[in-house]
Amino acid sequence: MLALTRKVGERIVIGDDIVVTVAGVKGDNIRITVDAPKEIKIYRGEIYDAIVAENLQAAVSNDLSGLNLLKGLNKK
Repeated sequence: MLALTRKVGERIVIGDDIVVTVAGVKGDNIRITVDAPKEIKIYRGEIYDAIVAENLQAAVSNDLSGLNLLKGLNKK
């Protein structure tokens, strides 16, 4: 992890095409702008975490009723 101190108007450049700029500071809040190509998805951390959790939940099936059909498959 890289931790940097920036002042309002100063930038951080990531790779060749992502620029993060400190737009303002008001109390405990920092306003930033992110300039990146449209194909790069940008999410707030809590939204990204919710998407990951939802995807994990969707990948786990809660319906186990179909497993009873598998019981007789291995019998000779």
